[in-house]
Amino acid sequence: MQAKAVAKYVRISPRKVRQVVNLIRGKKVSDAFAILQFTAKGSSADVTKVLKSAVANAEHNYDMDTDELIITQICVDEGPTLKRIKPRAMGRADQIRKRTSHITVVVGEKKED
Repeated sequence: MQAKAVAKYVRISPRKVRQVVNLIRGKKVSDAFAILQFTAKGSSADVTKVLKSAVANAEHNYDMDTDELIITQICVDEGPTLKRIKPRAMGRADQIRKRTSHITVVVGEKKED
């Protein structure tokens, strides 16, 4: 049994979020929260929020034990890019790309071998 949570259109670059996500992939949920709490990256707050939602979904919808949950799958996909213009010298213009992310977290119970 698995529970899932998705955050869409998060206004941070997927490349920056993947740095944080790679730290917690495959870990126990309690360990992941500890890692995220002491990670000094801006995206760790967004990842924590999605992880809390996935744990709440597992507990409420599927009656899973939250102490036994592990992160079975976590991925960051690229969302739509907001395009902005920045004026430059001599009438020119540069394009600024404000990237967005879709963060997906899937948690499940540890498989007994």
